[in-house]
Amino acid sequence: MNPILNQLQEFTREPKIAYFSMEIGIANDIPTYSGGLGVLAGDTIRSGADLKLPMVAVTLLSKKGYFTQEIDERGRQTEQPTLWEPSKYMTLLPSKVYIQIEDREVAIQAWLYVVKSLTGGSIPVFFLDTDVEGNSPDDKELTSYLYGGDQAYRLKQEIILGIGGVKMLHELGFEIKKYHMNEGHASLLTIELLLRYKRPIEDVWDERLVWDVTRVRDICVFTTHTPVEAGHDKFSYDLILKVMGELIPLSVMRELGGDDSLNMTLLALNLSEFVNGVAKKHGQVSQSMFPGYEISAITNGVHTYTWTCDSLKRLYDKYLPGWANEPELFVRVGRIPDDELWAAHMEAKKVLIDFVNIETNAGMDYETLTIGFARRATAYKRPDLIFSDIERLEKIATGKIQIIYSGKAHPRDDHGKWLIEKIHVIKERLKGKIKMAYVKNYDMEKALKLVSGVDVWLNTPLRPREASGTSGMKAAHNGVMNFSILDGWWIEGHIEGFTGWAIGPSPTESMLSNNIEEMDKRDAEDLYNKLENIIIPMYYTDRHTWIRMMQNAIGKNAYYFNSHRMMRRYVTEAYIR
Repeated sequence: MNPILNQLQEFTREPKIAYFSMEIGIANDIPTYSGGLGVLAGDTIRSGADLKLPMVAVTLLSKKGYFTQEIDERGRQTEQPTLWEPSKYMTLLPSKVYIQIEDREVAIQAWLYVVKSLTGGSIPVFFLDTDVEGNSPDDKELTSYLYGGDQAYRLKQEIILGIGGVKMLHELGFEIKKYHMNEGHASLLTIELLLRYKRPIEDVWDERLVWDVTRVRDICVFTTHTPVEAGHDKFSYDLILKVMGELIPLSVMRELGGDDSLNMTLLALNLSEFVNGVAKKHGQVSQSMFPGYEISAITNGVHTYTWTCDSLKRLYDKYLPGWANEPELFVRVGRIPDDELWAAHMEAKKVLIDFVNIETNAGMDYETLTIGFARRATAYKRPDLIFSDIERLEKIATGKIQIIYSGKAHPRDDHGKWLIEKIHVIKERLKGKIKMAYVKNYDMEKALKLVSGVDVWLNTPLRPREASGTSGMKAAHNGVMNFSILDGWWIEGHIEGFTGWAIGPSPTESMLSNNIEEMDKRDAEDLYNKLENIIIPMYYTDRHTWIRMMQNAIGKNAYYFNSHRMMRRYVTEAYIR
């Protein structure tokens, strides 16, 4: 038998949990992710393999990637396709399925990538691809760009992921016991399931009962990641009818997905038995956005082994054997001698500083307190908050800190691009006082260097817009303290002066969302006060307390905020209900 078919046969022996995500960060060289959502999906699958969970994953191929970021000397971002060859990493399967798009039949093929764990577990990941002979040139491009194109392009991609993904799993012989939608992009899988479980018209007394909503709901799980209204995908019904046609009656679609337009989050909410946000606070925010639905919270985690740098891995191997598959062992971090923890950190810092200096010619040194800020460049993340009062920052921090930035702005996010330019302008202004660098093309490999090599991880989102924020968890795995707004996961992970530091008011205080200027001012004031009076003095004059806080970040944060704990909760709360 063909070895691939033999492998597929092994995977289809038992029922699976099917995990659908528009983006999955499997490996640094496979550019099928844009940031946190995709990397979280990759961590989910890696932990699933480590724990030997019966899972299968479905995503899009993104044959030209998200984009390659170019930044000129003035900080202006331009985008180029990321060209990569899938056949170097995965295997093209012979099976094809067909969907209807704008009254055309579009063929979909799948590439197989297998995530293997040292524990012996493995999870197949299917990358859907429309670059198939016989498809029109436009249809061949539908799986080319992650989050590219207009509304119609996005809708077509979501049809491929949701409807095409269910068809592909069925074609390959999988029996699926639960469908897990990672964000609303995959919600159209519920429409395909409604069609599959449709009751014969003669068996029902009311035509609406043809659609077995209860049966579909019983096998669907939905994780929402978006705490702001604008972040939820919505499509006009005119566009739905033009692109999809009327797969199920429009009246049923409106009932499930909203009257005015098809809201993908609402569709998933109405057709999922278990729904969760990705942090306790985010669960509450989601509940207030969608009253009447029961929305739980399973706080995100990161894959411990993937997000620990080499020097810390060696240290954990020496003092905490078994840590990679049992992150709970981090509670015993006190076994590690202070001098060895500091030496491992300085080794990671040297790797980062050398890399940044080669990339940007920033002239950074190993001894200066180094602050990292790396995430998508967009307005609510406020990457420029630390520059609210540049004269004060100069007074506090000249010669005492250096700052490393990284992150892409979405091609259509003009304000995000402007923020990158602004940081470059400030970098020039502070030359000779505070060293700064902006590392282009943020990816998984650069992220690991950053989260492990800086001394402090800075995060300054507008509350309550940070659903979770996993980069800070990665920093904690490397003994790097968070200095962050109390939002997302940090509300749960923060113990002031113990695991890190908060910026701004407590999360229980009323939101100042109607007065962003006032919130900026208040948060910046607290940032400057703690930087001047606590963080800088401690780094330079109280190494003992600093190292104790590094241990606390590992023993209190990394111990809990990992994807092994997250996946065990998904199993017990969502998958085996």
